[in-house]
Amino acid sequence: MHHRTVALLLILIPGPAVLAEAPADVDWPHYANDLGSSKYAPLDQIDSSNVAQLENVWIWRSPDDAIMANKHQMGALGYKNTPIKIGDVLYVSTSLGQVAALHADTGESIWVFDTGAWKTGRPTNLGFNTRGVAYWSDGKRRRVLMATNDAYLWSIDAATGKPDQAFGEDGRIDLTKGLGRRVSRKVYGVMSAPVIVRGVVVVGASIMDRPRDKESPPGHVRGFDVVTGERRWIFHSIPHKGEFGVETWEDESWKYSGNTNVWTLMSADPVLGYVYLPFGTPTNDYYGGHRLGDNLFAESLVCLDAETGKRVWHFQAVRHGLWDYDLPAAPTLVDINVDGKAIKAVAQVSKQAFVYVLDRVTGKPVWPIEDRKVPASDVPGERASTTQPFPTRPAPFDVQGVTDESLIDFTPELRKKAVEVLSVYRYGPLFTPPSLEGTIQLPGQAGAANWRGAAFDPETSLFYIPSITSHNVVKLIKREGSKMRYDVGRLGQVRGLGRLPFTKPPYSRISAIDLSTGEYRWVKPNGEGMRNELIELGIPDPGPVGARRTTGPLLTKSLLFVGLTDVSGPMMRALDKATGATVAEIALPYNPSGTPMTYMAHGRQYIVVAGGTFKESRLMALALPTPAE
Repeated sequence: MHHRTVALLLILIPGPAVLAEAPADVDWPHYANDLGSSKYAPLDQIDSSNVAQLENVWIWRSPDDAIMANKHQMGALGYKNTPIKIGDVLYVSTSLGQVAALHADTGESIWVFDTGAWKTGRPTNLGFNTRGVAYWSDGKRRRVLMATNDAYLWSIDAATGKPDQAFGEDGRIDLTKGLGRRVSRKVYGVMSAPVIVRGVVVVGASIMDRPRDKESPPGHVRGFDVVTGERRWIFHSIPHKGEFGVETWEDESWKYSGNTNVWTLMSADPVLGYVYLPFGTPTNDYYGGHRLGDNLFAESLVCLDAETGKRVWHFQAVRHGLWDYDLPAAPTLVDINVDGKAIKAVAQVSKQAFVYVLDRVTGKPVWPIEDRKVPASDVPGERASTTQPFPTRPAPFDVQGVTDESLIDFTPELRKKAVEVLSVYRYGPLFTPPSLEGTIQLPGQAGAANWRGAAFDPETSLFYIPSITSHNVVKLIKREGSKMRYDVGRLGQVRGLGRLPFTKPPYSRISAIDLSTGEYRWVKPNGEGMRNELIELGIPDPGPVGARRTTGPLLTKSLLFVGLTDVSGPMMRALDKATGATVAEIALPYNPSGTPMTYMAHGRQYIVVAGGTFKESRLMALALPTPAE
């Protein structure tokens, strides 16, 4: 049996249960609150006048802890889940692949279901990692849908926590089947929440990023009937013979190339009936000599009809990807007014610090996107694309490429040292390709933006993007035992400056962009970061330079929230949405790692964020103190 009902250890912080004269309850029904991935809730019980009074009111302890305690090597590299809230209940997945229902006002467990995904062993790429669940109801049946690290899609009865026996086989679908190739669970799984639209549950996949073979599982996306589990459609992310885009895979490389998967979160427009898919890089991330051509639909935003799986439009952000520039986050659906014209748009953030703003009905750019020449590759067998698309608006939200102007200049001595250190590497503008000598890639594979994505305020058209200035040194090698002509060595960092980054601060930031104009409203460093360390080195106080451990954003009526681990410890930061000024910093008991969410339960507004340690996964709930009785 997969099912068990348990009473988990709950850490409760005392306090009365209900606020006086409180507004009605409000749900958070999807991963990012709505299918358009806004991460916005128009709640204002917590505002700038009282946010500093937030208290930790309950902490939920994951059932994973008991399993991890007995497994020496087993742990979670950050608990990255975001719960959903329906009625009085929170639904959440765990890093090891369990699903739980909790009371929304107390965090007490109602039921826990163990999929057993952890028994398969450590999943590919990021290890034990799930980011959420989806919910569906037709008024009678209520289901929680979860895709697991071991490549199953489960449908669970929301009331009982038991598998829905009418769905698939014993409540689950084997996602390794039906892909047209033999697929191993060792290299194929799912870590992001599915999306449900018009009765179809859409599922992507996480696939081993750096195989040693030019052959790899394909990242085809599928839609299943939410009631029966029957497959409705499959979209070939790597086109088959006779399909649109197959000519972009030269020498019939479509037959064996893989990846090109949606490992991150997706969005949907239930009115249009469209689902929006952000695709990743093909096999191999950094060498494309075995897959010459543009490689559709890799690193593309693809709009499908959710009921049929038919392509409506696509936009390829990177041609013939060589940088691991997956589209890393759910695209955000935005209704904006540009030059007096109402536009249903989609805004896609990228690892390379671009925001691609497109009409979500037609796929046409809202502002011009230009093809610009980029550096060529001299790696044998490789042929990089001669051009790449560059949005003309908004401007990039983080540092792109390495130039003399981007190097630190705290002191003349440090700048000279930075020039010396960088002289042993290749570097240049964005899209400088990998090399046999070692190329500095900025932004690196972790991006400027990543899976945490952005948030959108529908009332002001402001778009908020947390980003990190990070780099990699990419060196291609001939690896013994590899079937690839070239493989990537271990992704490194620039050495020789100690803990000092070689670029100017800030090292992380939050950018607010007005999507009605494409102009920036404000940009602020995201936390203090290594400010004190710089001062200790004798560098004049640079002010906040940005911390690197951050969560995704959460928007409410007047505030922007972001979880952070900074010099003073783990915290929830509340910012003024209009100015970016810090309003409050609320201490958290554990490092936050999931994107926060908010809701009303029994008239009280809660903010919940996931976090913890390698062996301890937690949900932490914040709320205002209640008045004394």
